Amino acid sequence: MLEDIIRERKKKLEYLRSQGIDPYPARVKKTTPIADVLKNFGRLSRSRTAVTIRGRVRGLRDQGKIMFLEVEDVSGRMQTVARSDALATFETFRKTLDIGDFVQVSGTAFLTKRGEKSVDAKTLVLLTKSLRPLPGDFYGLRDEELRLRKRYVDTLVNPHTRELFVQKARFWSSVREFLNAADFLEVDTPTLEATPGGAEAEPFVTHYNALDEDFYLRISLEISLKKMLVGGFEKIYEIGRIFRNEGISAEHLQDYTQCEFYWAYADYTMLMKFVEQMYKSAIKKTFGTATLTWEGKKIYWAKPWKTINYVDIFKEKNGIDPLKASRQELAKKALSLGLSVEPQMGKGRLIDLIFKKTVRPSLVQPCFLINPPTVLEPLAKRLPENPDTVQRLQVMACTTELGKGFSELNDPLDQRARFEEQAALRAAGDREAQRPDEDFLEALEYGMPPAAGFGFSERLFAVLADKPIREIIFFPSMKQKD
Repeated sequence: MLEDIIRERKKKLEYLRSQGIDPYPARVKKTTPIADVLKNFGRLSRSRTAVTIRGRVRGLRDQGKIMFLEVEDVSGRMQTVARSDALATFETFRKTLDIGDFVQVSGTAFLTKRGEKSVDAKTLVLLTKSLRPLPGDFYGLRDEELRLRKRYVDTLVNPHTRELFVQKARFWSSVREFLNAADFLEVDTPTLEATPGGAEAEPFVTHYNALDEDFYLRISLEISLKKMLVGGFEKIYEIGRIFRNEGISAEHLQDYTQCEFYWAYADYTMLMKFVEQMYKSAIKKTFGTATLTWEGKKIYWAKPWKTINYVDIFKEKNGIDPLKASRQELAKKALSLGLSVEPQMGKGRLIDLIFKKTVRPSLVQPCFLINPPTVLEPLAKRLPENPDTVQRLQVMACTTELGKGFSELNDPLDQRARFEEQAALRAAGDREAQRPDEDFLEALEYGMPPAAGFGFSERLFAVLADKPIREIIFFPSMKQKD
């Protein structure tokens, strides 16, 4: 039983301390990464140069007068040979070492009779005594919920999971590199807001004790960054956490990383060229190729992306003009598709509902979806030749949205009118409708330059890696056990 194993390891811990050995020392000798020892093994073994490695014990074979330890660090794994006639502490560690412990080994590099590259241990120091067995060595780690709940164990026993997070870090680094090279300035803005805005989502509410007021965890980075455009910044971006109190799915989390950038004196047509270049650069640098597989299908990110008009494809798939259709007609269409229609849903919510059912599944290869109805986007500029649509783009691929941007609305009067429309929807029961933000409206009255803005979340990486989004989060939120 697991409890018996833990009890036995605690006894070993007590024994080590009785022998004057600290099982959790603070200081560690300078060591060489295992990968470097293996790379330079020939030279090191010929010269008999002393090497020191450290890491977790991943394998242990006791043959009486000799022990074989498999030691692993982040760079690789290597065998260590401990002999009773060469190691003063041999018997102590023979009685107490377990798979999962951390050790530091100093000795010389040599080849065993079987040709195994090894370190002949002259000293062995215990760095950490583990009290629990590794899942792979005891009961395995096959339970999906346990794997996500104990993600640190998942990354420990599953190298492919660990590599996934290395890839994710590389992805965000490549995004930063691209934006920095284009002279964008990275900034950070508050996570707590008096008025949540920049997206249609239900926020998390918290209480600010020092101010004795309720605040909200931000649902977007947008509003603060656009205020900075008012304040004289021209090219800025932020990569930060946002929070949306909505449902969990393979594509949605409530706590995740988002990147947004804002570009003064640009519009959404300039944005499309820039975004396509940025995505292609990040994908190639992260995965080493621009052709990836998603649900068994080849996705060709390097090819030129098509541009698709939202209204045109909506009419093509549904036989309804979303600009002219009444709410009643849209509700009827939604019901015919088996969708749930709530009384508080306005035209915009119904159009989006139908779009996700009928249009989105057909958008597999990367493309830009542009110029949707104005009712869908309260923060975007209208299209001059058709004021019922807005200058918005969405990056669509793998049947989902993987980024959104638009020519930013900087007319304070139009913005106020749009906020009032959202307020009416909220009063009718739409909890995700945006709230009027008087401070933002005041900022716009000082004057915000023409600008384009764009945002995307780590959902992009999840889709590129062909994983549900919870798989690419270190510690996804989960229901607490009773």
